This record gives sequence, C-alpha cells and structure tokens, in this order.
Amino acid sequence: MKTGKIDHIGIAVKNLDETLKFYQDILGLECIGTEVVEEQKVKVAFLPVGDTEVELLESTEEDGPIAKFIEKKGEGIQHIAFRVDNIEEAIEEMKAKGIRMIDEKPRYGAGGAKIAFCHPKSTNGVLIELSER
Repeated sequence: MKTGKIDHIGIAVKNLDETLKFYQDILGLECIGTEVVEEQKVKVAFLPVGDTEVELLESTEEDGPIAKFIEKKGEGIQHIAFRVDNIEEAIEEMKAKGIRMIDEKPRYGAGGAKIAFCHPKSTNGVLIELSER
C-alpha cells in the first residue's frame, strides 16, 4: 500500500457556521464548499491548507457518529485521513497485517472519495481513514 499524503484532518464540531468563523476570519482559510453526507449523518466543510484539507464535521442527527463522538470526547480532532492509490487493495493489506477494519468494503465519503476506516483499537487509539480520490 502506498500512502501518498495526509488527505485531510477531520474535526468534529457542534456548530459548523460558528466554527467556520474562526477558521476563515482568524486563520484566514477559505471554505471551498460544504456537503451533506446523508448515510454518515454529517455536514462537512472543506478548507484547503497547502496540499491537504481541514474537514469540519457537524452532525445532522442526534444519533449520528459525530454527535456521539462529541458527547463522549467533546469537539476536536476526530480522524486523520491518508490518501491511498487503491482503496480495495489498501483494505486487504491492512487486514492481512492484522489491522481491524470498521469498513470491510469502501463506502462513499465527502468530496466524492471512496473511504474506509481502521478501528482505533488497532491503530493506537487514532481513528484512521483511508481515502481514494
């Protein structure tokens, strides 16, 4: 598996509009768009930083994974996504190396990516996303 770069850092937030004010007005980043990913119960904003992105994630449902994350751990970094060339091969390689996968098959991610998550119990407590674009 070839990991090309950090694709994005996902940050769980309670209020996307309020959080965007900080990233845009204080840090000077530009939001290049938002998207609702219904199957993940999340609204996402994309803010490029060099050749990676900050991905702000607001839950669209009280029982969504981001809402549960915030309830348990508070707002903050939720995952780190690594860009891979071939998501299917990356999943199989991770499994062959003993990494527990949350996603055994790729699913749709924001921005048209194919994604799969590695279980944090296999990755030293960090939720790792594999992302193919």
